[in-house]
Amino acid sequence: MNATAAPSPSPNRRRRNPISLTVAVVIALLILWVLITMWWWDKEPEQFDPVAVTTAHMKEVGRPMATGAVTTYTLIESVRTLMDKRGGYLSNDKLPPGVFMDNIPNWEFGSLMASRDLAQALRNSFSRSQTQSTEDKDLGEADPLLNSPNDRWLLPSSESQYGKATDDLEKYLVRLSDNEDANAHFYARADNLADYLQTVSARLGSLSQRLSASVGQLKVDAAPNADVAGNAGQSKAVYVKTPWNKIDDNFYEARGYTWALLEQLKAIRHDFAPILRSKNADASLQQVIRELEESQKALGSPVVLNGSPFGFFANHSLVMANYISRANAAIIDLRALLGRG
Repeated sequence: MNATAAPSPSPNRRRRNPISLTVAVVIALLILWVLITMWWWDKEPEQFDPVAVTTAHMKEVGRPMATGAVTTYTLIESVRTLMDKRGGYLSNDKLPPGVFMDNIPNWEFGSLMASRDLAQALRNSFSRSQTQSTEDKDLGEADPLLNSPNDRWLLPSSESQYGKATDDLEKYLVRLSDNEDANAHFYARADNLADYLQTVSARLGSLSQRLSASVGQLKVDAAPNADVAGNAGQSKAVYVKTPWNKIDDNFYEARGYTWALLEQLKAIRHDFAPILRSKNADASLQQVIRELEESQKALGSPVVLNGSPFGFFANHSLVMANYISRANAAIIDLRALLGRG
């Protein structure tokens, strides 16, 4: 009995197998590259010493130190860090791997908000002797540029706008340290600092509430204003809970804001040192700085944990909210000291 020979694979099939294998290998390598790059880029920038980097920069450009130079250059360095850190600026990425990342883009947004607040304070308060004074021309250009959308990739991109803003801030810094040009000023007064800290306090209060909502909480809304007859409306409690997919977004936004704010307050400690000492407020500012330093400790987990308040697992959002609330309380005390005669 003759055995029937098995049919041999067709030439076409033999040719397709190597091609399919090659495509599969290429896809696998691309996925591996994306994952490795995401891991490498997913790192928050290190802190820097505002006084040290400002001193080095002023020596490099051949300019003397002046009051306000540390605060101004700290703002410049904070904005440049957004664009020069690992992976560059990611918030407006539309291609892999940046488009798949959300932790660092939220960190960037928080840091950007702190930079915007300081730029506005420079434009409206620190550089003006009174409300009727003319605003500085370079700060008037930098402020709106920093307020450009953070996720714009079409021309002009977010990076280009923020780069122009740092160039304008550099021009202000040069004129600030130029004794022959009296157009640039920095007024390190108690009222100017108190106004800026009021904005900071409002930001920290909002961040603390959003972080605390990670486990759900009853929020009591204030009663509406009294009507013409003098009858006030009734306040009501609303249950607020952060969606699970937004918990890490709020956490990293808070990390970014406190990172930039910590640098700014260290710079302010230097530029406002005389007025802080005269108001006995330097210890209060140091307490704020210490609380913010605690908020920047490394996360000992690959993910943001969201355990119950007294549960077995940690709740990183509540820990961050605790440090932010304590920093905010110290800022309130600091503002009270600055307001005293």
